[in-house]
Amino acid sequence: MDLDALRFANFATLDTAVSDWNQLVRHLAELKKQAEDGLHKAANSADWAGMNATVTKEFIGKTAGEFGDAHTQATTIHNILSDTRDELRQFKKDLEAAITRGQAKNLTVVSTDKGGFTVTMNIHPDRAAKGTTVPEHTESDVTALRDEVQGILNRATESDTSASTVLSAIADQSKMGFSDASYKDRDSAADAVQAADDLARIAAKDPKDLTPAEFDKINDGLAKYKDDPLFAERFATRLKPEQTLEFWAGVTDPAVNPELVYERQDKLDDLQRNLGLTLATATQSDSADMSTWKGDMVRLGEQPIGRNGAGPMGFQVMSNLMRTGDYDDQFLKSYGTALMETERKLTGNGEHANMAWQKMGMDPLLNRIGEDSGSDPLTGYLKGLSNSPDAATDFFNEEYVSKEDSPFERDTDGNGKNGKVPLSNFQYLFEERDWPQESNFHGDEVNTGRNNLALALEAAATGHPAGELPTADTPAHNDGQAKLFESIVASVADDNERLTGHSYMSDSIGQITSEYLPDINRALTDDADKDTDRLFPVAGSSATLDHRNVNALLLTVGQNPEGYAAVEVANKAYMGNLMDYHLNPDLPADARYSNDTQFTIEQIAHGSGEVSGTLAIGRQEAVAGPADESDKKFDQSVGQWKNAISGGIGTGIGVGTSFIASPVAGAVAGGAAGTVSSMVLEALFQDAEGHAKDDAGPVMGELWESGNDQNSDYTEAAVEKAAKTHHRNDLLDDGIDEKARRAAQDGFRAAGTNTAQMSPHLKTDI
Repeated sequence: MDLDALRFANFATLDTAVSDWNQLVRHLAELKKQAEDGLHKAANSADWAGMNATVTKEFIGKTAGEFGDAHTQATTIHNILSDTRDELRQFKKDLEAAITRGQAKNLTVVSTDKGGFTVTMNIHPDRAAKGTTVPEHTESDVTALRDEVQGILNRATESDTSASTVLSAIADQSKMGFSDASYKDRDSAADAVQAADDLARIAAKDPKDLTPAEFDKINDGLAKYKDDPLFAERFATRLKPEQTLEFWAGVTDPAVNPELVYERQDKLDDLQRNLGLTLATATQSDSADMSTWKGDMVRLGEQPIGRNGAGPMGFQVMSNLMRTGDYDDQFLKSYGTALMETERKLTGNGEHANMAWQKMGMDPLLNRIGEDSGSDPLTGYLKGLSNSPDAATDFFNEEYVSKEDSPFERDTDGNGKNGKVPLSNFQYLFEERDWPQESNFHGDEVNTGRNNLALALEAAATGHPAGELPTADTPAHNDGQAKLFESIVASVADDNERLTGHSYMSDSIGQITSEYLPDINRALTDDADKDTDRLFPVAGSSATLDHRNVNALLLTVGQNPEGYAAVEVANKAYMGNLMDYHLNPDLPADARYSNDTQFTIEQIAHGSGEVSGTLAIGRQEAVAGPADESDKKFDQSVGQWKNAISGGIGTGIGVGTSFIASPVAGAVAGGAAGTVSSMVLEALFQDAEGHAKDDAGPVMGELWESGNDQNSDYTEAAVEKAAKTHHRNDLLDDGIDEKARRAAQDGFRAAGTNTAQMSPHLKTDI
């Protein structure tokens, strides 16, 4: 900052800019509210169909989000400009005050060439007017004034430069659209940038020279700033991809820095989480430097990292950092494509095991979160996909090997002759891959890879991160998700040991199944002309399923307590929603399944009964078959769902429909209590809790009988409550609740008949 630039600064233009940005922030706040309350909420509540249910609805959601980001960015820019303007104005006042104090001692500050300045006497005593007394000063007064002025200019320079740096960085965050980086003032933004530079400089050191104190500084800094977009992008791009990989590979390897690993081994899990979260945040940036970073990181996947060219592959290192955070979808897609290309090279297109990714004795533990070693990069990558549904969907539907290059053969036309078949990434990973075997310190087998596969499938097929329940904002299923679910159903039906042999995957497959109940119910009707599509409406794309395959899936999922609970709870909620929906007298004529309301209700009850009945047979299999599960575990799992969906039964179940149950008898809409579904579920939870405490619980025959009775009771109660809600006393007078109960019993019993005929090979002979 030049002396004259600050001394004679005119802040009128900056004042105008601050005022303009303040006005823009107010306008954007109004637009943000309109976009969210009007545009987005209206889109979520609309009854979309076809492409509108997927592309248009998603576009509207993203557009509404852009208004929010625009408001955030404008607010940040206004805060930084205002803060900098106020600081510079104060620095100008400080400079003027310093110069005035100097004049009192006959000192003046004069600018020189190239922006410098000098302190000199204002009036030389020899040239003073006769009778004029010139103030005296000492050499220390000259030095003090010089230092004070220089300090003011330095601080002004720092304020101006840092403001320019952070404003440029914020603008560079997104080539299109707006950044969501938010700062209350210039100092906080500047601190984030400076911290990123400082930590990147430390992390770039040779890992063998890193001290425990430096480790702590990096870990603490990442923990503080991991969610800060400006910091994350700056840290990642300053550190560079290769140095990032060398850093993590080095700090986890006792052969590189034994003292550090010994003294900080209990903090390596925190560092892994914080570094992963920071890099995930960084990948959301569209800056040119970050685009280069992403491309370079993918290219480093096959390269050895550290140990003089003999270290782990880049994929093995980076995938472990993907276990935490929401990485950019396009980066995950590019990374996954390259990862599977390397898998093909190392396995002969999947024909043999991948020994390059099997942990050997002296290999470092690249993963410090959980029990697996991290040697298999697919384990970490799949965990990353579980947080990024769109990328997961594309990944699993992508072709792994073509028919021409495939080593896999199957009988595809039923003539008894096998032929080569192409496989998708889903088919290869779920059906064919020889997963590296690992064990923990207790000698127990570690199945993290397949478990993460299930989590990634959950995100890919449902459209929301694994472990979460869908909400009203969760988009309807698209073509890719429906296609993947079709593949899951067909695969489990083809060989249910793919799931029963790895029962820990069943909770995720059960959650997936619960969100495709409309599609499943359509398949159970065996309706060739698709009239029953109106009986079970679907928002978005529908999966085309075979009745026999659906029977096998429900029978298989029902053998696991968590899988059983996910589908059974959702089935009861869905049944309540449907009853409410079809009994609504305001339902448009073109949305009605039949003008015969009784017939409609009976068909709903029958479908719901068959789903519950098939699950009950699966539950019997678990109790009587090789799984030998305690029957109480099933009721306990059902009971656990009570807390999981508390406060959002209307939307939290999320079964892919275009409607939400209406409140019963004037209850408040949108809450957990008061809907037809909530009342059915409350009865279900109470029954489950009671059975879970019964040490002499029923097995096999008694279980089937009690299940049939309870299912019909729930259905009868749902119809009765829905009819009362819509004031359909005429239907109640005709005994529609009793007819629904009978239809539910018929559906429940039909499950037994259909299973015996469709899936006899999956039943245990007693």
